[in-house]
Amino acid sequence: MISGAEIMVKCLEAEGVNVVFGYPGAAICPFYDKLYNSSIKHVLVREEQNAAHAASGYARCSDRPGVCVATSGPGATNLITGIATAYTDSIPIIAITGQVRSDLLGRDVFQEADITGACEPFVKHSYLVNKTEDLPRVFKEAFHIASTGRKGPVLIDIPIDIQENEIEEFVYPDEVNIIGYKPNTKGHAIQVKRALETIKSSKRPVIVAGGGVLSSGIKPKFQLFADKTKIPVISTMMGIGVMPSDHEMYLGMLGTHGRAVANRALHEADVVIVCGARLGDRAVASPHQMSENTTVIHIDIDPAEIGKNVKTEIPIVGDMKNVLNALLDGIGDYEVLPEWNATVKEWKKELHKEPPTFDGYVEPRTLVSHLSAMFRSKAILVADVGQNQIWCANNFRIREGRFLTTGGMGTMGYSIPAAVGAKFARPKRDVIVICGDGSFQMSMNELATIAGNNLGIKIIIMRNSRLGMVRELQDKHYGKRHSATILEGDPDFLKIAEAYGIDHAEAHSNEEAEKIIQGIVKSDKPFILVCDVYPDTPSI
Repeated sequence: MISGAEIMVKCLEAEGVNVVFGYPGAAICPFYDKLYNSSIKHVLVREEQNAAHAASGYARCSDRPGVCVATSGPGATNLITGIATAYTDSIPIIAITGQVRSDLLGRDVFQEADITGACEPFVKHSYLVNKTEDLPRVFKEAFHIASTGRKGPVLIDIPIDIQENEIEEFVYPDEVNIIGYKPNTKGHAIQVKRALETIKSSKRPVIVAGGGVLSSGIKPKFQLFADKTKIPVISTMMGIGVMPSDHEMYLGMLGTHGRAVANRALHEADVVIVCGARLGDRAVASPHQMSENTTVIHIDIDPAEIGKNVKTEIPIVGDMKNVLNALLDGIGDYEVLPEWNATVKEWKKELHKEPPTFDGYVEPRTLVSHLSAMFRSKAILVADVGQNQIWCANNFRIREGRFLTTGGMGTMGYSIPAAVGAKFARPKRDVIVICGDGSFQMSMNELATIAGNNLGIKIIIMRNSRLGMVRELQDKHYGKRHSATILEGDPDFLKIAEAYGIDHAEAHSNEEAEKIIQGIVKSDKPFILVCDVYPDTPSI
């Protein structure tokens, strides 16, 4: 005989899961008891939302679904923001929650919450398991759904009696067959042919790359296509890292807080090839950002995203891997007119601005631009949300590494737990966190997770004693009335680091900050650097 809780563990082992992030409670205790003797490492976070963010960071750096676990009621509801964050960024995670006994459902008993109903808008699919026998099928389907098509979170809610019940044997399914779930991955041949004809006849084409390029695992092929055709590349925030930042064909991030050269190229292009991006309002504020004569080719695994925000003439539904292979096979010896590239390169020089410095303060954009050279080429930078996110997105120079942030939901407090997940996925890589003093305080409890697991994560806090991005909005639209955006009563971050046993330092200039960073890059211990930033430093 085998219990449901033991089946849950065996399902995770069958999927190759070696680490889960969670926080226990009564309704999930049977699972935790069986997890105790398994080969799977459990990472105890200090708040459930951070378990979901850690699972997201793990998924993005391992190319496998991350797993988070919580108990029923408040444990489960605390996961919601993390699940929603993964959903809007198309990150595959499996969220496992305990639930009250099946016969008590709907009676408002202690720590009961309808978590499947609450999460309905933010998951690809959810399960409330009512038979122990169903667990193997449910887990197999959940991992399949999370990691295929447009990736995203799947929730499995399991009552405690389903975990405790025993059945005769455990058999994990070899395959999945879900009626109605058959993602179109190939890309329609006629649409691909139309796209090729349009590209070949174009004079000023631009590629817009989103997170779908990275999640499909075709970064080398994508770079090959750009190198072969010499088409300029711009990215959304989630697409940062599709090409090395210093690549001659890469123009940077587009959008409200993007680079001027990227936005100008988008506006002047006659053909825009959108690859795995939704082009939300932060990327394309209005259709007028592109010329009325622009032809849009939109490639995405999710048909619902094509044409949702920008009028599309040539839609191609399919996996980026398959569609890009077809484009590479059919593009021939096409190459962009040299005049277009010369024009774009000239814009790149003209529109570049060096940020001003202020005595006694670190200039954050300059510091971020120098960070990449100080760490190894495969470094992973995790940016939080706010001004620090924009400083990183526009200035960190990706080489072979990754840039992680939350672009869709914009969830403050994401960076530290996501970095925990990234470090477990890639323990030998440098993992750097950049956050503001506001976002740091949203998840600084996870310093305990970092210290307890001796994770060599380097955290840089940009301290300006402001909720900087909201303050900018107040300056622009609300007569500079700074309502609730001045951070008063903040703790001494150096003493906080000391309390957790983490080495730390403070910097008041770029020279001081860079000297400190150069001294810690080879250390395998965690470190916190607090940088004083001029309060009125803008996002761009």
